[in-house]
Amino acid sequence: MAIMLYSRPIPTAIWTPAMPAPAVRFPAEWEPQSAILLTWPHSETDWAPNLAAAEATFAAIAQAVLAREHLLVAVHHAALVDAVRARIDPSPAQAARLHIAVAPSNDSWVRDHGPLTVLENGQPVLLDFRFNAWGGKYPCDLDDAIPARLHNAGVFGETPRRRVDFVLEGGALESDGQGNLLTTTSCLLDPRRNPGVTQAAVEAQLRQHLGIERVLWLTHGHLEGDDTDGHIDTLARFADPATLVYQACEDPEDVHFAPLRAMAAELAALRRADGRPYRLVPLPLPRPIRDDTGRRLPATYANFLILNGAVLMPAYRDPADAEVQLRLQSVFPDRAIVPIDCTALVHQFGSLHCVTMQLPAAVPSLDPAP
Repeated sequence: MAIMLYSRPIPTAIWTPAMPAPAVRFPAEWEPQSAILLTWPHSETDWAPNLAAAEATFAAIAQAVLAREHLLVAVHHAALVDAVRARIDPSPAQAARLHIAVAPSNDSWVRDHGPLTVLENGQPVLLDFRFNAWGGKYPCDLDDAIPARLHNAGVFGETPRRRVDFVLEGGALESDGQGNLLTTTSCLLDPRRNPGVTQAAVEAQLRQHLGIERVLWLTHGHLEGDDTDGHIDTLARFADPATLVYQACEDPEDVHFAPLRAMAAELAALRRADGRPYRLVPLPLPRPIRDDTGRRLPATYANFLILNGAVLMPAYRDPADAEVQLRLQSVFPDRAIVPIDCTALVHQFGSLHCVTMQLPAAVPSLDPAP
């Protein structure tokens, strides 16, 4: 489909320093959404050796999203538009919800290079933090430019975009929508992202840009093969303001046993703003998945995506898949739990949540196909 271009300038900010600071809120993922973003994999990336399998997984995610809300897909160049639409193959009823825009990419981890949406005085603003590929590990110049390219193409309507000169990734942040944020010191205090950064400086950034009142820091928790330095969305997630779902390990012989047990103790010690403990729901760890060299890959069930009316659950062709589905259903009783085979994704060191980014309902739905 064609993306509508707006003839008048699209604002990049909604207040000036002379105006009173707005009330800022970082919505929780379970709040109503207008759309999900994907950056489609292509042959000029590390996906190339297993591109067919990766595209099958992306198509499964896309179809599950389109059954419930709009989907915006960024593709590497215009020649891919028709092929991606055909690969997704939306039903006639869903076709108007699929929006494809051209934005060149280095990779597909839109959770980290995509915009973070906040509400300022109730109005949405797209925050475009710098993305440096988890501390300069990979090329990322194209990915870092994707939010601006999409915004300039008009796909977000008149929702303002603001560039923030600070490295921050969506996978590192878990918000309860009430001013509380869960994260890890290993990621947010990494000097390769923001040289000279201190905990106080990070908290100031989170307070200023996201309206965060309390930061809940985890110092433990690690997955073999993880190259994000401990993104929280691979370890522990808010399911509601009182509930934390986390990746556990019950096998003392597993290398993950000690770090995940220490993380579980930290989670048990956390308190809500009113002083009460969180309800904790552990998820079993899938069996080891390894690449061709024998390297263990960072398979985790914590990397689920909450949608309108559903939760997309990463599955790994593992006996634990069924148990995880039951546990997530108990946590999200009013949402369908939809397993998505993410084996192909974990071979590129990420999973389902990592390749998606939600837009809250306050961001207008994209214009339907003409």
